[in-house]
Amino acid sequence: MSPDLLLVVFAGVLGLLVGSFSNVLIWRLPRGENVAFPPSHCPGCDHRLAPLDLVPVGSWVALGGRCRYCRAPIKPRYPVVEGLTGVGYALIAALFPLTTYGAGTLGLMALFTLLLVASAIDLDTYTIPDELTLPGVGLGLAFAFVNTQLGAAEAGLPTFAGAVQGALLGAGLLVTIDLIGSWVLRRFRERQYPEAPIGYQQISLALFAGLWLGPWWGLGAALVSAAVNFFSRRVVRVPEVVTLGGVLVSLTLAGGGLGPGLIVGVQGALGAAGAASLVAGMYWWLRREPEGDADAPFDPSAMGFGDVKLAAVIGAFLGWERLLVAVIVAVAAGAVLGLLQQALRRENRVKFGPYLALGAVVALVWGGRIVESYRGMLGL
Repeated sequence: MSPDLLLVVFAGVLGLLVGSFSNVLIWRLPRGENVAFPPSHCPGCDHRLAPLDLVPVGSWVALGGRCRYCRAPIKPRYPVVEGLTGVGYALIAALFPLTTYGAGTLGLMALFTLLLVASAIDLDTYTIPDELTLPGVGLGLAFAFVNTQLGAAEAGLPTFAGAVQGALLGAGLLVTIDLIGSWVLRRFRERQYPEAPIGYQQISLALFAGLWLGPWWGLGAALVSAAVNFFSRRVVRVPEVVTLGGVLVSLTLAGGGLGPGLIVGVQGALGAAGAASLVAGMYWWLRREPEGDADAPFDPSAMGFGDVKLAAVIGAFLGWERLLVAVIVAVAAGAVLGLLQQALRRENRVKFGPYLALGAVVALVWGGRIVESYRGMLGL
């Protein structure tokens, strides 16, 4: 057996084991439970599970999908997650050999786990935990740094600079869709319930300032606004008619040849909005306060903020070009499958996280070819 094939087998076994732990994350993270203690136990009878009860896929099959102790049914999701992780890890090892990509292969496996866990939780709760996404962005940047140092970036994985750009543009692109879409849903009225000290108003300001001044000056404008809110202990409104309206007017002017130019302006705006989004997400995560209460008044939203941070994770691991492929695939799949879902179940909320995950997998496997084909069409 060749070394690469042997590594594929090992990766599949590793995936089965990681898939078992992924089920722990899927169950415990939304409930705010410790992922390490207490040890695995049946949620029905609370009996601690023995090692024979924890064999990936095999235990579920041998027990007929029921708990050994109370005979309560065990969801089929458990072996499905384990099996998908095993197959996914094996495919990643085959397509991105460890002997060529080094630590980059492990990084892509980590990304696969993050996507699968985030999707499962989103399907259950309409939320994607910050405990997955924000550390996930840092993990993607760390792997990109290692890739750069060891030369794996030359094999197609993003450099550290490319990962930073991908994370910022990923968050910026989705939060911009959310900002404009939510503004339209409110019929261009101002937000009734702005966040303090930092939130969507500061992100909108970063978007506007970044278009003209670049991403870091745009982030600086958002932080100054947040500091004013913090020290004044109240919300000093930043009118969206100025920020979001200013963005639309500025894009029109840039398209006509005024200002920094359309491409540079868009990159600056998305980068600034993405940076402000990650800072806001980190602030609220460290404060340990929920992003929203189902019973509290709220402004209409076009997209969940968890999706914004998940896009940043994808951009950090795959770079901005494959990120764009992932978003396009996600939007197309979400449009088709979302309409079908609403028609069959009459749901009016679409869980976009799983579509983003699907787009990321497509971008991981075929994104390089898609980007190269597009460049060929443009003669680049």
